[in-house]
Amino acid sequence: MAQTFTQRTQSPFRYDIVGSFLRPQALKQARAQFQADKISAADLTAVEDQAIIDLVNKEVKAGLHAVTDGEFRRSWWHLDFFWGLEGVQKAAADTGYHFHDEVTRAETVKLTGKISGHNHPFVQHFKFTAAHTPAGIQVKQTIPAPSQFLAELLRQPQQSQVEQFYPNQDELLADIAQAYQQVISDLYAAGCCTIQLDDCTWGALADWQAHPEHLTAPVDIPELKQTYVQLNNAAFVDKPADLTINTHICRGNYHSTWSYSGGYQSVADPLFSQENVQAYYLEYDSQRAGDFSPLKLLTPKKYVVLGLVTSKSGQLEDRTTLINRIQEASQYVDLDYLAISPQCGFASTEEGNILTEDQQWSKIQLLQDVAQEVWGHEI
Repeated sequence: MAQTFTQRTQSPFRYDIVGSFLRPQALKQARAQFQADKISAADLTAVEDQAIIDLVNKEVKAGLHAVTDGEFRRSWWHLDFFWGLEGVQKAAADTGYHFHDEVTRAETVKLTGKISGHNHPFVQHFKFTAAHTPAGIQVKQTIPAPSQFLAELLRQPQQSQVEQFYPNQDELLADIAQAYQQVISDLYAAGCCTIQLDDCTWGALADWQAHPEHLTAPVDIPELKQTYVQLNNAAFVDKPADLTINTHICRGNYHSTWSYSGGYQSVADPLFSQENVQAYYLEYDSQRAGDFSPLKLLTPKKYVVLGLVTSKSGQLEDRTTLINRIQEASQYVDLDYLAISPQCGFASTEEGNILTEDQQWSKIQLLQDVAQEVWGHEI
């Protein structure tokens, strides 16, 4: 007897996206002009507004049930959010992030006072996107995980000036959690029912566990794993019942290259066993992510979105291979609790990955085709 599947009415959907899209040329040009003081902030916002409206229309046309603003108002997937917190400002870094093939722009955060989540600009960003999204289509808000913010503060502490305001780490963790609670509460009040926490910290931990030589300073990995999961959970404690919190676990995504390597086995506990999210968007587009066996540690009734389609190149995956891999994953997670997506966004930073917009949309069409074949009309 053929298996019947639950029709998904909230994120994650059977075929889904992580969040970011390639920036259109008009937007890239406007950002360059703004940085060169050739246009005003209002001029840039007008270009962003139109680009987001156009993107949402394309997402809806592509059949996506949950859309995003493509992160079109951001330069980075994470730093722009941090800079929007009170008590945090943009700062130059000693060096950029080190990826396998490139080093990024050198930017980071600096504390100027106690951290707060009041009046975060992303709330207004969400309201704009929601106002231009058709009824019946969900708007997903992506934000970096609290653990990612902590990792950024500790990345270059001499520049972040953490100890000046937080000599006690417990106070720092409490204020980060409260700041996130505020932003999440404000987003929910604005009508947001789906929030995705993007998180590279677990990929870094998996890599350090397998390759301690990558560490530049000693790290107590077991303690850090508990700190991360407890901090993330504290950010949405007592959340409303109809607010969906998902997370996306990444190993780095910049200009089609990557940062970390290593499977999920070393971080599955506590990531899969203790983090209080409804779904995990997991990178599974390369051997660097390991096999599916760590999924057996997943707590019951949680969803896994298999990131089997790479956003790092325009070459389309083989449809049969994708279906076979979904079936392989179903040995550990019931097929009714699985979905499919790209392994990451198409442009985690404004530079974007190395593929064309047409290839980007072809990837999404492939996701829909595969989902249709695996889950039938219940997508």
